[in-house]
Amino acid sequence: MVNGRGSSYLRGSATTKFLPKPSLLSVTVYTLVLFAFSVFIFIFSTRDIPDDERKSFVSEESQTQQVPEEQLWGTPSSYGFHPCVDPTPRYKAPQGWDHYITVRSNGGLNQMRTGISDMVAVAHIMNATLVIPQLDKRSFWQDSSMFSDLFDEEHFITSLQGDVTIIKELPKELESVPRARKHFTSWSGLKYYEEMTQLWKDYQVIHVAKSDSRLANNDLPLDIQKLRCRALYYSLRFTPSIENLGKKLVERLRSRGGRYIALHLRYEKDMLSFTGCTYGLTDAEAEELRVMRENTNHWKMKKINSIEQRIGGFCPLTPKEVGIFLRALGYPPSTLIYIAAGEIYGGSARLSELRSCFPNLVFKEMVATTEELKVFANHASQTAALDYIISIESDVFIPSYSGNMARAVEGHRRFLGHRKTITPDRGGLVQVFDKIERGELEEGSSLSYIVREMHKNRQGAPRKRQGAMPGIKGRGRFRTEESFYENPYPECICRSKKHVQMT
Repeated sequence: MVNGRGSSYLRGSATTKFLPKPSLLSVTVYTLVLFAFSVFIFIFSTRDIPDDERKSFVSEESQTQQVPEEQLWGTPSSYGFHPCVDPTPRYKAPQGWDHYITVRSNGGLNQMRTGISDMVAVAHIMNATLVIPQLDKRSFWQDSSMFSDLFDEEHFITSLQGDVTIIKELPKELESVPRARKHFTSWSGLKYYEEMTQLWKDYQVIHVAKSDSRLANNDLPLDIQKLRCRALYYSLRFTPSIENLGKKLVERLRSRGGRYIALHLRYEKDMLSFTGCTYGLTDAEAEELRVMRENTNHWKMKKINSIEQRIGGFCPLTPKEVGIFLRALGYPPSTLIYIAAGEIYGGSARLSELRSCFPNLVFKEMVATTEELKVFANHASQTAALDYIISIESDVFIPSYSGNMARAVEGHRRFLGHRKTITPDRGGLVQVFDKIERGELEEGSSLSYIVREMHKNRQGAPRKRQGAMPGIKGRGRFRTEESFYENPYPECICRSKKHVQMT
């Protein structure tokens, strides 16, 4: 009964008994005509077609691949899942604490956001007062923003007062006292931080040098996991000026075409240098990235095999590859695509291959006025916050690389009702792209089928968070677990009782 065709088949079967029986002569004539037509089709289909003519046929076919609107834009079924972050009856409210934690958050916007949320939970576990964190000013972006420039500070403090005491500054009488300076171990659990409370015997203040990935993804108490979600999704809200402009830009995008894709095109200089991905770049560009990696002290990997990185699926998709990918999924050339990213390495020349497929590319500078963006000049974290808001509200979100922004947006969209998020299978796609390059595969129905099948279960539908990869032992296995903030199910996403359990 697909597409309503089942009923027509039934009607055809019911009427056949009323048709007159054909004569022997009519059958003979019909057979001869059918034979002649078959010979004609065989000759036509096996004739030699010039390469340029064949390419035009393929190009025309690839441009006319039609996929149902619901398949392109429809949100995966949420199966009755909804946010659930309220504390359990066993949750203990904060008490009068006379111990303090100061934090220097490290990384870009989303690395700092998730790290701060972790520190809220750590402060609760350790019975400590949390001092408003200092933001990273030494990252690649060199952003001088303070906490209050990015986040609604008052809301952050008051909304978490039932969970942890938060103050803006360390009391003056404690500014000169000795502090325990700690690099808390990555992906640590409850027992580790309970042991860290021994530090209160000798110190009143603990300074945390890094905030990223300080808590385990799994096996934490339910109330701690829910607290992390309350901190990230409700308390760590952007300033009103950022929130208001972000909403305006979403409205302007919708006025252009109603629906849009937010494409996190992570093809920026720092990411390409960090991952060692040089496919499609010139020798001079590859050398520039190598030098940058050598000169960045906190990047541990210096010598990277670019070919191995790409084959393993560890490289961001190039703008050209993104164009092939979107076209194979069935999105038409008129699709409105918002580019959520910083400066693309190689500039407009590198973007030209994507724009040739999808000319309706939009950047924030095209939907915001110069005056509106003026206050955000030289503040990469604040402009990244605008990209974050636009990505959360998009009809479809597609990241070209699984970085901090991509994971944070995917998790937030899952939390808000499993909004459509297509995560490219980069390892599988590289094999497809290489076949195209070798002439073994052409754009068209075959490619489209392969790509759509490859991604039919990568659309953001509900699923449990993935654990560690098999075969990895020791603490290294925690690194391979899916990030809690990428998929906060099951702790922060619950299911209505009226829905049948998922298999």
